[in-house]
Amino acid sequence: MTARDQVLSKIKHNLDRATDLDGNNPAIERIEAHQANLIPSRGRLTGDQLIDLFCDEAKRVNATITRVDHFESVPNSVGAYLREHQLPAKIKLAPHPRLKSLDWQQTTSLMVADGRADGDDPISVSLALGGVAETGTLVMASGPDTPTSLNFLPLDHIVVLDAEDLAGDYEAVWAKIRAKAKEAGQSGQMPRTVNWITGPSRTADIEQTLLLGAHGPQRLHIILVDKEGDG
Repeated sequence: MTARDQVLSKIKHNLDRATDLDGNNPAIERIEAHQANLIPSRGRLTGDQLIDLFCDEAKRVNATITRVDHFESVPNSVGAYLREHQLPAKIKLAPHPRLKSLDWQQTTSLMVADGRADGDDPISVSLALGGVAETGTLVMASGPDTPTSLNFLPLDHIVVLDAEDLAGDYEAVWAKIRAKAKEAGQSGQMPRTVNWITGPSRTADIEQTLLLGAHGPQRLHIILVDKEGDG
């Protein structure tokens, strides 16, 4: 390496440029060619075992779960959850086409609005990108159809998750996110935010006493839509 190359290399390093001197983009190359880390055996389950593990782990961290056979059953399931907890019949819905296409007015008496959380919405309903059975974690990717504010501002967060979007481990979900970007012609581009939500918000900072809802929703409810043909 010449003295010139050494100087330019130091400048590049200090500027933290996304591209190198040859016009390559190391950051995008790193995202596209990422090598998976070690996967624990519990992350390699499939079928009913995968679903059961996810449900068990989600309940372990104080989330609640309802399983439905069809996506069209989501409005009734939301209504039943609100009645069970004596919550207002008013929800803020993520403006995702799948959620908006549901027949909310005919099957429920809920007042439904969609969009970002305003700060005073008591209940939000979102659609998850995926779930991780290993830890009972929901994966929420930000976007126009899935506002991040719905994940954190309301006191009750209801998340709809397709069982077919369940993965055993974190690496499989990252691979899915990379693949979706590539299919959309945006190879190497990630969502602005990917939130990994494991149970409702909690803290035990004060005298080791667990407090739910400290920094976000105090209740997290998951509506798991079973795979076609499953119970």
